[in-house]
Amino acid sequence: MAAKTNAVPIFEKLVDNEAYLKEKIGVGTSFDLGIRKVHILKKEVHIYYCNGLCDTQYLIELLKQIVQINDKERQTAQAKQILENRLVHQQVSLVDNLDEAIDKLLSGLIIILMEGETNGFVVDVRSYPGRQPQEPDTEKVVRGARDGYVENIIVNTALTRRRIRDERLRFEIIQVGERSKTDVCIAYIKDVADPGLVKLVKKEIQQIKIDGLTMGDKTVEEFLVKQGYNPYPLVRYTERPDVAATHLLEGHVIIMVDTSPSVIITPTTFFHHVQHAEEYRQNPAVGTFVRWVRFLGILSSLFLLPLWILFVLDPSLLPEKLSFIGPNKHTHIPVIVQIFIADFGIEFLRMAAIHTPTPLSTAMGLIAAVLIGQIAIDVGLFVPEVILYVSVAAIGSFATPSYELSIANKIARLLLVLAVALFKVPGLVIGTTIYMLLLVRIRSLNTPYLWPFIPFDPAAFMQIVVRRSVAGAKVRPSIVHPQNRQKQPT
Repeated sequence: MAAKTNAVPIFEKLVDNEAYLKEKIGVGTSFDLGIRKVHILKKEVHIYYCNGLCDTQYLIELLKQIVQINDKERQTAQAKQILENRLVHQQVSLVDNLDEAIDKLLSGLIIILMEGETNGFVVDVRSYPGRQPQEPDTEKVVRGARDGYVENIIVNTALTRRRIRDERLRFEIIQVGERSKTDVCIAYIKDVADPGLVKLVKKEIQQIKIDGLTMGDKTVEEFLVKQGYNPYPLVRYTERPDVAATHLLEGHVIIMVDTSPSVIITPTTFFHHVQHAEEYRQNPAVGTFVRWVRFLGILSSLFLLPLWILFVLDPSLLPEKLSFIGPNKHTHIPVIVQIFIADFGIEFLRMAAIHTPTPLSTAMGLIAAVLIGQIAIDVGLFVPEVILYVSVAAIGSFATPSYELSIANKIARLLLVLAVALFKVPGLVIGTTIYMLLLVRIRSLNTPYLWPFIPFDPAAFMQIVVRRSVAGAKVRPSIVHPQNRQKQPT
């Protein structure tokens, strides 16, 4: 990181440096910030560290090497060079101002200052607390890798590098947040990704002005795409390194934020959110079948309830053979009200499932299914058909790979149901038309949201409809404007 403007230089007297650090960051006040003082070749050396963010074993080994200098060396004039050579670590750099040293120290690196020197040494012995890579709960597959991204950005870059050992893969890091100074990494393949896209992403991230990224990648997303109150996701999240690596090879840019177990894929369209890794872990025929079933579930989550309420309100639209559709008994509560109550009830259950401890989740499911659902029907609050169709629509939402897209579709579904309840057939036609027009207007980082459907690209659209074999997919998607269109040598 470049030195800050008007940065405070490192003083030759260590007492001045110590006083500044005590005043600036609370060394001696904050229990997790420590200082170790040793004498090397008749010169005092201060070692600053942050407990919990650095590896204690590395620090002890460095101290052993440093104190042994007194036993083997006598050239006091070469004390700085001797000290540098005894720092047995692969990542050692110089720092010439205290502000930069503080940023490094609070990131988990150790700072070594020597009496009479205006430069210090920075040694990267970070060891952030965190969990081991494991399969993400929201992106499970029957067959495939079981590792997933974690909250440590160093581990996440390693998981990605393990899958793409290309010398042109780049990880550029930027610190964002005036107080949090959170590490944000931009990943791309140099000769594949569009330079304009990389430049745009870096520019938007560098312009983020905020105290801290406490909500991690979500905060970065809101600054990046400026979504406002549009419920539809403009970036795709993934916790799977294989999914991120696949998109890197297609020409996308990946954004990793330290402390976030998911990464951001940019740019993305609507159809990026309806694909799942499971489709590519099966053969093309099975993958296509799984994809079509998933599309059917997504369409059900959107249009099943509006169509059903339309047939309930206007049974004359039904053919004679389908006349059984609709409630078979009278109820005191309007069907439209029942639908909203049931839909919000399922949303309550979803929220409760998130906040309920795992041992209690089974009991909560039994209460919801047996007690609430059946008793609500028995007392006349709901007709059975309402529970049926709301449940099918909810299952379609759960079948949607993207959580963000499923919630956006639920909002759209409720609005369509309301339009149908108010205006019947015109409400469905006009509501669906407005819905499509709104999706067409959306652009994510200058990318049409409904591509390749609108604007229509026949070859790309067929790859959405049918899962082609890897050997047959020889070109990268044109929507990301890759520098090299060919995936495979011709």
